[in-house]
Amino acid sequence: MEVQLTAVQLAASGVNIYEFRRPENQVLPETEPGSHIDLHLPNGQIRQYSLITCAPEPTRYLIGVKRDPRGCGGSIFIHDQLRVGQLISIGLPRNNFPLQEKGGQSVLFAGGIGITPIMSMIDRLTALGRPWDLYCSYKSRSEALFLERLEADPSVHLHFDDENGGQVLDIVNVLKELPTEAHLYCCGPSPMLSAFLAAAKDWPQEQVHIERFSAGESPVDSRPFVVELARSKTELVVPPKTTILAALRKAGIDVPSSCEQGFCGSCAVPVISGMLDHRDLVLTVEQRMANDVIMICCSGSKSDRLVLDL
Repeated sequence: MEVQLTAVQLAASGVNIYEFRRPENQVLPETEPGSHIDLHLPNGQIRQYSLITCAPEPTRYLIGVKRDPRGCGGSIFIHDQLRVGQLISIGLPRNNFPLQEKGGQSVLFAGGIGITPIMSMIDRLTALGRPWDLYCSYKSRSEALFLERLEADPSVHLHFDDENGGQVLDIVNVLKELPTEAHLYCCGPSPMLSAFLAAAKDWPQEQVHIERFSAGESPVDSRPFVVELARSKTELVVPPKTTILAALRKAGIDVPSSCEQGFCGSCAVPVISGMLDHRDLVLTVEQRMANDVIMICCSGSKSDRLVLDL
C-alpha cells in the first residue's frame, strides 16, 4: 500500500515520530494495540515499526524511529533521507503482540523506543476502563518519549538509569508485588527482555507477552534435510548452516519475507508433515505444539523430510 509521509516530529534525543497518510487522506486499514507495519524503504530495505496509536478507521499511522548508528542502516536512512511529501510503500498492519483485553490487570514494561506499541495498549485499556500499570525505563530524561504525558499519569512508574546510579529497572521486585492473575507485557532492548523473561519464568506463559525486534536463535541446522513442496511437486535439500528460505531462493522459488530473523511473521508457511525445530519469536507455545506452521527464515526440521504447503 502506498502512503505519504505527512509530518516528522522530534520526540526525544535521536528519536523522530513519523506520520503517514494515504495521498487522498482515505481511511487506512484497521489497527489493533500492538500492531506494526513494514516500511519498504527506497534503498531496498524492509523494516518493521510498531504503531503508536490504534483505531478501527484510522486516517494516519504514527511510528517512532530511533536513529541507530550501530544498526543495519534502516533507521539512518529514514532519519537522513525520508522527507515530508515523499511516497513510500508499507505492508498492511500485523500483530504479533496482541493485547488480552478481557484479562485481569495488565502490567506493562517498556524500555526506550519500546514504549511505542505500549502507548496503543494504554489507550485501549483506558477506553475499556480496564486496570493497568506501566513501568517505563529510559537511560535519561532526554531520551524519554511522551514524557509529559507519562509523568502526569498516576498509573505510570518512570525509571531513569542515570538518576539511579546507572542501575536498571528492577523487574524482579516489581513482579513480586503483582497479583498472580495479571497479564505481563514487555517491549524494549534485548537486555531488558532477557531480564523480564528471567523474572517471569515461573508465571503462566499464557500471561507473559513480549515484543522484540532483534534476532532469535541461530537460524541454521548442523545436518541436511529434505523439503518437499506439495503444491509445486518439487523437493530440494537444505544443506547444513542454510535456512529453508535461502534454499528456496537458490532454487528460484520466490516466497514472502521481511525481517529474515524470525520476529515479523511474514514468511510463515503451512506445514503438511514433519517435525519442526522452531526458532522464531512469533509463535506461541500452543502454536508451536500444533506443528502446522513454520517461519522458514530461521526455523528448521527435526525430521529428515519436511512437507510444506507451497
